[in-house]
Amino acid sequence: MAEITASMVKELREKTDAPMMECKKALTEAVGDMAKAEEILRVKLGNKASKAAARVAAEGVVAISISPDAKVGSILEINSETDFVAKNEEFQALAAGAAKLVADANPADVAALSVLPMGDGTVESVRTALVGKIGENMTLRRFQRVEAKGALASYIHGGSKIGVLVDLVGGDEALAKDIAMHIAASKPKALDASGVPGDLLETERRIAIEKAREAGKPEAMLEKIAEGTVQKYLKDVTLLGQVFVKAEDGKQTIEQLLKSRGASVAAFFLFVVGEGIEKKVSDFAAEVAAQAAAAAQK
Repeated sequence: MAEITASMVKELREKTDAPMMECKKALTEAVGDMAKAEEILRVKLGNKASKAAARVAAEGVVAISISPDAKVGSILEINSETDFVAKNEEFQALAAGAAKLVADANPADVAALSVLPMGDGTVESVRTALVGKIGENMTLRRFQRVEAKGALASYIHGGSKIGVLVDLVGGDEALAKDIAMHIAASKPKALDASGVPGDLLETERRIAIEKAREAGKPEAMLEKIAEGTVQKYLKDVTLLGQVFVKAEDGKQTIEQLLKSRGASVAAFFLFVVGEGIEKKVSDFAAEVAAQAAAAAQK
């Protein structure tokens, strides 16, 4: 009997979008023949999921689940191809259910989450069935589970396109909500300077030096100019360095706000739907013109 390797299962899953265990069963039945295994899956599951798997899913929603005592929570992103499906009740129920499973069961990764029980099957079987029903690709992209040092608070914005989970130590619920809303609006990259990747700082430093050099600044001043630019960049991208969006004087930073309320942020997580996914940009007018031209040639 041919050995069924993990890479073979992965390849078949990418081709068909079928659940991993179904892929393994099909490969076993096909004695390792990839083409035959794909046929077996299409007989069992139909071809909607197979066709959908090749399409980019860059829309979707962010779902958040927090325990009643605000001590354990999760934030999760699930993607769809269109915003229309992202508003579908069954799709949103899948997102909410998966987020709760992350908080309750603490899966190690998306693969582990996919095999957890949901309804009459698993998260993966529910997802696959929904793909087959709607005919559009859907992917569980990422999640983060948090065990709070303080208390968890959340904020969802823009039809669940932006989600924030904050672990606030001290303060109160209103402050936590304000901090979460600020994060959604200002999108900090890190809590403080220690969390900003060194390569980003080096890039800012390098760009600052080149700009100053092109502007004719003396070589002796370049490092000082670069350092000033980096410090300004850190204020812009770190939560504690940012000016609070609701600051009445337009100057109070988040760090100052927290200090005035005897509070601190232990951690925060910001998910923006589709962030980092290359979306296909279509020109509707061009597509119509192309179709008309093709029809005229027939």
